[in-house]
Amino acid sequence: MKIDILTLFPEMFAPLEHSIVGKAQEKGLLDITYHNFRENAEKARHVDDEPYGGGQGMLLRAQPIFDTIENINAKNPRVILLDPAGKQFNQSYAEELSQESELIFICGHYEGYDERIKTLITDEVSLGDFVLTGGELAAMTMVDATVRLIPEVIGKEASHQEDSFSSGLLEYPQYTRPYDFRGMKVPDVLMSGHHENIRRWRLEQSLRKTLERRPDLLENYSLTAEEKSILQAIQKEKQE
Repeated sequence: MKIDILTLFPEMFAPLEHSIVGKAQEKGLLDITYHNFRENAEKARHVDDEPYGGGQGMLLRAQPIFDTIENINAKNPRVILLDPAGKQFNQSYAEELSQESELIFICGHYEGYDERIKTLITDEVSLGDFVLTGGELAAMTMVDATVRLIPEVIGKEASHQEDSFSSGLLEYPQYTRPYDFRGMKVPDVLMSGHHENIRRWRLEQSLRKTLERRPDLLENYSLTAEEKSILQAIQKEKQE
């Protein structure tokens, strides 16, 4: 995958040179290039200006963004504008992006964008219902969430298929050695070696956790007959 990031602060992306994303680049599975679009600004390196019609704050000018993207000369990129007004980023969207071969992220600053910049983009995306000082942190988060889903980036595909949100439910609790840590013991079912009981316990725990912490996820989740039965038992238990 080829990723190009338009930013005024390329140095902020140093964390992407480490851990899983860094290893993906070392393996040749990923190529990330940072473009400081200030270098393409024609007007005394100014990337922002006052809005026509008046108003608070400054806007990113169209020219530096247009010229930078044209210099990238990508064939058929997915161009993502980081914008608080965009659709909210989630796991299914990360899975969608992981299927692309070329991504371009535009990290904004100031009060907003010249509207003409949006003629270049395919997606307007927000990390959540809050405002950051710039798009860099959001871009890093989206890149990390996307890259880890590329085949061969993480050793075992199942390791991310069972993540929270990948299945539509929150992930079940997990334990490792020692069995007894300060009086807190691993649930006996996980020590039983009975694979079917372990699977059902994990499913029940996943449903219980989702119901308690993110019940909104269940609204659009298609429950199997088994899951409906387990969920009904959990809900009945809570009512008693």
